[in-house]
Amino acid sequence: MNHWLMKSEPESYSWDQLVADKRTNWSGVRNHAAALNLKAMKKGDRAFFYHSGEERAVVGICEIVKEAYPDPGDPAGRFVQVDVTAIEPVPKPVTLAAVKAEPKLGEMRLVKESRLSVSPVAAEAWALICKMGGVKG
Repeated sequence: MNHWLMKSEPESYSWDQLVADKRTNWSGVRNHAAALNLKAMKKGDRAFFYHSGEERAVVGICEIVKEAYPDPGDPAGRFVQVDVTAIEPVPKPVTLAAVKAEPKLGEMRLVKESRLSVSPVAAEAWALICKMGGVKG
């Protein structure tokens, strides 16, 4: 299983909305690097749901339930979307400041490429963020 981080501005689509919806398509990604990450996702992979904007924190864990397929919002047909479902909230949201303060997380794409909306997360970083957030896992 691979791990990911998926960013969303809570004003556009929040963790609470995903929980209420139970499942959604992750669409509208127009950055080529982020789109490649969507294409690499496999059913069963887990992702941190990250609130960007002012909150800047990992707030939940979701699962990829449908692999990449064409994003109907892209008339050129170059970009894809995946479907995700909510798994569990992160009891103690892990802020960007906390991630940056942890030397073991210094290589995360969240730190190095902060504008990337969908990025991979190494297994060690996944475990550490789960621990920081109080996720039993």
